[in-house]
Amino acid sequence: MPEESVDLTITSPPYCMGKSYEDKKKAKDFEKDHEAILPEIVRVTKNGGSICWQVGYHVSNGIVTPLDYVVYRILATQTDIHLRNRIIWTFGHGLHSSDRFSGRHETILWFTKGKPTTFNLDAVRVPQKYPGKKHYKGKLKGEYSGNPFGKNPSDVWDIPNVKANHIEKSVHPCQFPIALAQRLITALTNPRDKVLDPYVGSGSTAAAAATLKRKFVGAELDRSFHAIALERLKDAIDGKLDYRFDSIPIYQPPQNTPLTTIPQEWTQIPA
Repeated sequence: MPEESVDLTITSPPYCMGKSYEDKKKAKDFEKDHEAILPEIVRVTKNGGSICWQVGYHVSNGIVTPLDYVVYRILATQTDIHLRNRIIWTFGHGLHSSDRFSGRHETILWFTKGKPTTFNLDAVRVPQKYPGKKHYKGKLKGEYSGNPFGKNPSDVWDIPNVKANHIEKSVHPCQFPIALAQRLITALTNPRDKVLDPYVGSGSTAAAAATLKRKFVGAELDRSFHAIALERLKDAIDGKLDYRFDSIPIYQPPQNTPLTTIPQEWTQIPA
């Protein structure tokens, strides 16, 4: 790929844990692969462009290695590459552990090459916690205190991961949600900018880019996943792709369901 040809890279690489699509099982393999690919990602990134690397943890025999630390250590040595955010992606469901606390988050490292040229914060704001809150004193007393477009989504994102009943679920075992990529693409690029995913997988980044009118380039070695990604990309371009919108509440209780309950044992405590 030409130098400085990409506005944003979004990807989630293999964790080298022996999944069906990989033959490597050690954290050192992950590190070695990234020592090779990350300088290339820097090379193709435009000045002012962004790199978003979504990773979790390498787990082997109960020993946990935080892969974002490995990625940071390598990218921090690259010229003019700066970490802007370490975003925690949290989700409610996953594997249940019996010998440690169950993992319910992964991370997204947002780097830029030099000073970022694009950060569309207003486009990714989320609803205010207290939308009617007003200043109670001073010159602005009585005026709304929150931003009218909503609040900054912060660096902790609660977005459901793609599990069995998720509308986006394909045969890929480690698929990340389109909403995750959409938020990054919306904030860090403009229409017609180019998005890269060097580990396309099921094509979530590609589909997200298509829904937002961005150009896309990517690579995938597994032919079956490549076929799935092409189909999802085509559906996204045609406006036929089913995916979960970020604005949908994570949990909507049935109508007339009490939102709080008093534990039975509390009612038995003597006054």
